[in-house]
Amino acid sequence: MACARRSVAVEHPLLAQALAGGRVAHAYAFVGPPGSGRKTAAVEFARVLLGAASSAHPDLHVLAPSPPADRPKGPRAIRIDDIRALERAAALRPVRGPAKVFIVEDADRMTGESPQAFLKTLEEPPPGTVIILILSRARAVPATVLSRCQIVRFEPVPAPAAAEDRALVRAAFRDVAAEGADALFRHAQTVDRDRPRAEALVEAIWLWYRDLLRAKAGRAPDVEVEGEAQALALDEILAGLALCREAWRALGVNVSPRLTLEVVLSRLALGAA
Repeated sequence: MACARRSVAVEHPLLAQALAGGRVAHAYAFVGPPGSGRKTAAVEFARVLLGAASSAHPDLHVLAPSPPADRPKGPRAIRIDDIRALERAAALRPVRGPAKVFIVEDADRMTGESPQAFLKTLEEPPPGTVIILILSRARAVPATVLSRCQIVRFEPVPAPAAAEDRALVRAAFRDVAAEGADALFRHAQTVDRDRPRAEALVEAIWLWYRDLLRAKAGRAPDVEVEGEAQALALDEILAGLALCREAWRALGVNVSPRLTLEVVLSRLALGAA
């Protein structure tokens, strides 16, 4: 579906790229642990798609698990009647504008025939309809459901100790940009074979680029970030976030921590010099 270029309003790089390129999928699975920002991102994404000033919009629908009608204290679940009600709402024309968004919270709580009943709507939703499933684990729903969605992963919110690493990352960027390869190797040596340390620094780099993206949206956490963001194009910031994800994957398959950090710093800091 087409969408205006409002990518800076959404912080997740995959969603920002979708909005910037006007390539919004009809179904998404936001996957991550509780507290990772899945619901917040879903609501913000919907708000941007609908051009709404707030999350209160007649074309934004949220489906959450609920107890059985005859047992208010019974187990909360998403039942086939809930899915059918969603499908009926999706078949109606939007109240305002060209789009409607449906957010399904805790989609892994779909029970019985609910996932099967949902397949056709996920595969061929009415025009202008976007469906977002919120999940803790990708495998929590049948593969037939997941295969019809674009997966967007969310990482756990880092511990407060990450602030120190973020300061180190800023210093590393400045040093590498000013001194070149000597500073690059000096900073990379700090991790050597220490994989957890490398992962923490890559996470700190990701947080730095996330702050830059926030600054592009007019929500800079401090003056230094705002100044750095002005010097970078949006595409460069998105590329930095994507590179961090590549680095996480590399560290997960036993690539040398030191080599991984060298690649990240060289491609980001030297590339931005």
